[in-house]
Amino acid sequence: MKIPILDLKPQLHSLQAEMEQAILEVVRSGQYILGRAVQEFETEVAQYLGVKYAIGVNSGTDALMIGLRALGIGSGDEVITTPFSFFATAESISNVGAKPVFVDVCPDSFNINPELIPAQITPRTKAIMPVHLYGQPAPMARIVAIAQEYQLKIIEDCAQSFGAKYTGDCIGCDRSCPQDQLMGRYTGNMGDIGAFSFFPTKNLGAYGDGGLVVTSDPQLAETARKLRVHGSKHRYQNEILGYNSRLDTIQAAVLRVKLPHVAKWNEERRRVARTYNQYLSHLPQIITPKITAGHVFHQYTIRVLHGQRDGLRQALADQGIGTMIYYPVPQHLLPVYQGQYPAYPVSQQLAQEVLSLPIWPELADDTIKYICGAITAYFSA
Repeated sequence: MKIPILDLKPQLHSLQAEMEQAILEVVRSGQYILGRAVQEFETEVAQYLGVKYAIGVNSGTDALMIGLRALGIGSGDEVITTPFSFFATAESISNVGAKPVFVDVCPDSFNINPELIPAQITPRTKAIMPVHLYGQPAPMARIVAIAQEYQLKIIEDCAQSFGAKYTGDCIGCDRSCPQDQLMGRYTGNMGDIGAFSFFPTKNLGAYGDGGLVVTSDPQLAETARKLRVHGSKHRYQNEILGYNSRLDTIQAAVLRVKLPHVAKWNEERRRVARTYNQYLSHLPQIITPKITAGHVFHQYTIRVLHGQRDGLRQALADQGIGTMIYYPVPQHLLPVYQGQYPAYPVSQQLAQEVLSLPIWPELADDTIKYICGAITAYFSA
């Protein structure tokens, strides 16, 4: 049996007729750049997320950079973030001229440890960039409280968390925080700006690159709109240095078809996670992820202890079961940053232990049972 890490075909089959019609309408319209579907998607996704403004851009990386620029982050500034994330997180900070300042993560949530943030704040610190890794919301009540105390901005990296909700389950955060004002909010709607990716593998994925900047601040929204079109509000009236970063109309049409289904897909991802936990929780060699009501499980990621991760991964590959390591190298140890930062022991340990198993909404329970049987057999051998 061949089992990929992700299978998008069931989703396509269920929506194919509607998808083809939506794409054909764009082709016939002749409006391929910032066409009507982009405006309609921006309105619909803003309503979904509970924000006032949504600005479609070319990618999740561009969404981070444009969000940082809209917040006025630039040369000489520092932005606190996590070392345990995809490179786009730190890269976006560096690309606007600022410095990423890393804070280690909580081992049971994989997200930034808020109790370590205050010690890293300096007069140059301008913002915090939490990452809602694997679809688990970061401990935002504590992060918001810190940002308010030190007068910092928050830009949320929501690349893996579309549809995730803050439910007050701050995995890894031991402090009790006032949470009423954040309870039930979607990620991207708790800081000053949220940045999303619509890479095809995401919970809400396009058929190519795509990203989104969201905010409820009208000035930030206006600046983001300028930045995505060469820094201009009106053609040939460029006010600031910007980018060529616009969400394609065809991608917006694809996302409009998918948006009404994302809540159901996320619930099915939680079902997959619960089923995995049911079959794997008895294994002492594995730590399974905690399941909260707001977690959308972009990835189902286990920790494999005692140096057995790579052996398990190879054994599963030998049986045709796909897995991925997100991420084998923390950002501070990447060649571009090598030697510039101290050790972050939790992130470095996780990089040796994490293994993401196959997950998609339509993944059948029998297939999950088969995967878990292969894992159990490996440790029993």
